[in-house]
Amino acid sequence: MDFAHELKRHVASVERGLDRFMPPASTRPARLHTAMRYSLEAGGKRLRPVLVLATAELFAGAKATKDESKFENQKSQILDALPAAVALECVHTYSLIHDDLPCMDNDDLRRGRPTAHKQFDEATALLAGDALLTYAFALLAENYAAQPPLAAALVRELADAAGSRRLIGGQMADLLAEKKTDATPYELEFIHLNKTAAMIEAALVMGGLIGGARKEDLAALRRAGQHLGLAFQIVDDILDATADTAALGKTAGKDAKAGKTTFVKVHGLAASRSLAAEQNDAAIAALDALPNGGGLLLLLVNTIAVRSS
Repeated sequence: MDFAHELKRHVASVERGLDRFMPPASTRPARLHTAMRYSLEAGGKRLRPVLVLATAELFAGAKATKDESKFENQKSQILDALPAAVALECVHTYSLIHDDLPCMDNDDLRRGRPTAHKQFDEATALLAGDALLTYAFALLAENYAAQPPLAAALVRELADAAGSRRLIGGQMADLLAEKKTDATPYELEFIHLNKTAAMIEAALVMGGLIGGARKEDLAALRRAGQHLGLAFQIVDDILDATADTAALGKTAGKDAKAGKTTFVKVHGLAASRSLAAEQNDAAIAALDALPNGGGLLLLLVNTIAVRSS
């Protein structure tokens, strides 16, 4: 497999999907829809939507045979994953817009350019985030209406991942842990199993649902998502402490200045690198049980590990 080619192909699909499924910037009120697209189209790694597409393709491909009709069905399933991938990216982008607000992390830079509240204003950024969150569920309801069980499963998965016990709950716990000097490893893991890993877990499971994964495969995807999410966050904490702003595309060293509870703060830099490797290995072990040993997913996991080197 040509990893670079496959990754580029999926990222290109995501970018086309964002343009296709999102309301035009000229939609009234234009300022709101311009702000939504401004944040969505800022680029970034597109890790979560790519995971949706790659997982759906993995399971659909495993079912394909030389029978042409089944091959056409495989291609249909892969295309079917695009609205879900866009919906997930909408939720992820909403969380970044709100995370950057003055009442939260108060950051001026995201993906290498001014954050939404700096480019527009705080109220517009708040509403753009709200709109992206609600639009994500409209995308799922509308694009999977012909498959009610799948639509229900996708909505349930994304709602759970984005809700008060996962993404939002992790964000609340993160705010409560700011400047805390006695945060425990358990508290830190709770924050990022929810604030970070929940959406990566949802990406894998949603892709699996669309691709027709078995119950045991969905469980393996969920485990892989949890470990991959923790690895991703640990590496993010390492990079915040070691990389510069230009490389990160966001303000470097901000976590330490804000007194945030991070893996580097709790465990130190060397131990954090070891923890990232452990979580990466655990994600790979979970993927081993999947068709073709995880295929592109396995390669994506390994790119997370090398980001900290």
